[in-house]
Amino acid sequence: MFITRLISGIILVALALVFICTGGNVLLATMLILSLIGMFELYRIFKVEKSLPGILGYLACITYYMDLKFKFCQDNMVIFLGFLILLLAVFVFGYPKYHSHQIMASFFGLFYVGVMLSFLYQTRMLPGGEFIVWAIFLCSWGSDTSAYCVGVLFGKHKMSPLLSPKKSVEGAIGGVLGAMLLTAIYCVVISAVFHINDFAILPLVIISGVGALISMVGDLAASAIKRNFEIKDYGKLIPGHGGVLDRFDSMIITAPIIFFLAYYFYV
Repeated sequence: MFITRLISGIILVALALVFICTGGNVLLATMLILSLIGMFELYRIFKVEKSLPGILGYLACITYYMDLKFKFCQDNMVIFLGFLILLLAVFVFGYPKYHSHQIMASFFGLFYVGVMLSFLYQTRMLPGGEFIVWAIFLCSWGSDTSAYCVGVLFGKHKMSPLLSPKKSVEGAIGGVLGAMLLTAIYCVVISAVFHINDFAILPLVIISGVGALISMVGDLAASAIKRNFEIKDYGKLIPGHGGVLDRFDSMIITAPIIFFLAYYFYV
């Protein structure tokens, strides 16, 4: 299992390098595909993955991503309102075929997966985004690895014993500090390799620290959903890791945080 997980992890990192470095339409299409798969995984829990509410969710996600590219809506809130109205119409006119929690899950899935994952693409498209976007990986995957190592070595105080018994307060602190350290090293290397004299290191390090702290909420939230429905993994797409939501659970909540912090305080 460890070897499988390691190989899959290496492949994921390699693919991330290719898609992030390429950016543009390639990254946009990649995030759309990941979003649709993630939504399918979430919808499957609520048994709407192949039903009309689920199909409307996929179409709303595609419309949202197309709007990111072509900007045909002055305010993309129109897309979300239209989707909500259609969902309510399906609920009302199809009653009692769908339960209210299925309708709410269909709407939630668009935001939780589709919209929030899109901020990885949106961060990449910021001025300097080709460098800033890696903070999302450093404060999600980086903090996760750091938290695990520190937790194994020094973990004594359980952070959430009922939800995730193996996670400790010491591990959480190690995860945040580890993400900040990795970001600092990354910034120094980037500055040297690309000869960027005015690359502000401290702001990005602080942003990564905040992102790492919040990424734990995303990780635990995804675990809570699985606990509620008594499932081990969301899917089996990535050998040794599970589904898209299993691997990108912390990144889902980290990406928009990094985007807005970078947009207002860094760019």
